[in-house]
Amino acid sequence: MNMGSTSLAKGQKEMERLFSHFDTNGDGKISLSELQLLMKTIGEELCFEEAKAFLQYAGSDDDDLLNFNDFVRLAEIEISEKEKSHNEEYMVKEAFKLYEMEGRGFITDMSLKRMLSSLGSSRPIEQCRSMISSFDLNGDGVLCFEEFKAMMML
Repeated sequence: MNMGSTSLAKGQKEMERLFSHFDTNGDGKISLSELQLLMKTIGEELCFEEAKAFLQYAGSDDDDLLNFNDFVRLAEIEISEKEKSHNEEYMVKEAFKLYEMEGRGFITDMSLKRMLSSLGSSRPIEQCRSMISSFDLNGDGVLCFEEFKAMMML
């Protein structure tokens, strides 16, 4: 058995253990009340109508219950969304480092001018200052990471 299949087997066992934990009556399906309990444990409150709508959306059968395969599919979607979010954050951080250049933790008009010039889009310093002021939320004349991130997410 290779490491990949060992990891998959562990993941499968963990999913089975989680599913069993939330399948409180042991019938092999997660019901509306079990779903509400599951959501409550992760800090979400679902009213009856929301839980019913979720089961109708997520369940593969027309029985308004989640079977193990539905549960695994939903978990994989959630994991995929977290990985996507993590990768986007990483990419924005790497881009910020390129524009920051000076290692001071923010983008100045000069560092923006240098980066734009290196990309073949030379701009006067006044235009760089204006570009920064458009996204400078706290008015300090530079872009911190959070301001840069907000700009990149537009």
